[in-house]
Amino acid sequence: MTNNFEAYNLSQPILDALTLLGYTTPTPIQEAVIPKALNGQDIAARSQTGTGKTLAFAVPICEQAVWEENLPQALVLEPTRELAVQVSREIFLVGRKKRLKVPAVFGGFPIDKQIQTLRQKSHIVTGTPGRVMDHLRRGSLCLSKVRFLVIDEADLMLDMGFLDEVRQILSLLPKDRSTFLFSATLDRQVRELMGEAVSEAVFISMEDEVKVPPATQQSVYQVLQENKYNAFKNILIKENPDSCMIFCGTREMVNVLFQKLRRDRIFCGMIHGEMEQAERLKHVDAFRRGGFRYLIATDVAARGVDFEGISLVVNYDFPTGRETYVHRIGRTGRNGQSGRAVSLVTEDELRMLKKVEEYMETTLPVNPLPEPDQAEEKEFWALQRKKAEPKAGKDAALNHSILRLSIGGGRKSKMRTGDIVGTICSIDGVEAEDIGIIDIRESLTYVEILNRKGPMVLEQLQTKTIKGKVRKVRTAGSSVI
Repeated sequence: MTNNFEAYNLSQPILDALTLLGYTTPTPIQEAVIPKALNGQDIAARSQTGTGKTLAFAVPICEQAVWEENLPQALVLEPTRELAVQVSREIFLVGRKKRLKVPAVFGGFPIDKQIQTLRQKSHIVTGTPGRVMDHLRRGSLCLSKVRFLVIDEADLMLDMGFLDEVRQILSLLPKDRSTFLFSATLDRQVRELMGEAVSEAVFISMEDEVKVPPATQQSVYQVLQENKYNAFKNILIKENPDSCMIFCGTREMVNVLFQKLRRDRIFCGMIHGEMEQAERLKHVDAFRRGGFRYLIATDVAARGVDFEGISLVVNYDFPTGRETYVHRIGRTGRNGQSGRAVSLVTEDELRMLKKVEEYMETTLPVNPLPEPDQAEEKEFWALQRKKAEPKAGKDAALNHSILRLSIGGGRKSKMRTGDIVGTICSIDGVEAEDIGIIDIRESLTYVEILNRKGPMVLEQLQTKTIKGKVRKVRTAGSSVI
């Protein structure tokens, strides 16, 4: 299979990972950023969510990262915890065959566990500015070897009040580094930050991006406030989507809608800023895996979080900004797939509807409310009772060639990387390049075996000694390491 990323003279491990992940043709933002980033230039880019910008900085950073260096070589700042986890995962997958370790640090989780992870070899760190500063104050994160800084979703980061933390982090970083700043909008605060962080940067603007996904059909229904939920439920039954995001204007409304749907036995999840962090990540992961079909969200909580195969977006509360409307409906109709966007509009929101139409240079006629027939209702409720089919992630093909093993014994047993490598390389037909990321924890060690040699290594390790003892070795689930 031809991979157009070959044009950037990338190393084979990076190219192999991109191919297995299904990335074979660069998007416009990737075409604009990757060559300049590989050339060592600072970059400030205006680009919307969903254009492939994570890969635009992940590829050059992973390509230039050096495995032998133990301290972080790149720091990626994200405004939300969900984005820190998601971007960590994306970078990890791109650099997986180079054995790059990409820990994520963010609030809402025990800092002690993150400190233990950072004490090990860490090539690229992603995190929220607040938690990054916590680690810097404790001395658990060292920036002396950082050669790349990414400030992602800069406008949202500043809206959330992280300017002081970002400035502090900038002051602690080596001056000799490459800096990449990405933002969906360029307001005064973002321009000021650009002046401080990337004053000599190449400026890239993706203003020619299509404002509305061409494969997305849009429908608008005017509703009375008191009849809004019933109208919404009828629309949901009529549309019967496989995967749907529902946007509300406030956290309170997300909670209310979640409870109403659950009361009516329509299984769903939700994300908003007041939820416990573990709960938020659980809902995001379950939706991504296909555990439920509907996710209710606020704009801030969902900003930038990537979900594949969204067939319907519903604006339960009509957005209060023109760009927000475009961001929301851009969740569906991606990558050549068809999609639908449905908006409920009350009389008070008709003025904003007109502003959205002017912004997009199109007309969105208000349709009569649909009434599902008996057959549609029957099909909808049958699907509600049916157990959801787990979705295969985009890393399925990459995972197929890699087996992650857990080995009994860790730091408590004074387990070292050399002990693992020495034992595995003593197996006939296994070389050092067949060993991927090794992650030594308190009482367990995880190791990835590459090149489809995992089953053979698993079998041989049942009887081989590691550090003078036969260890319990079994397969382990995938994880961001």
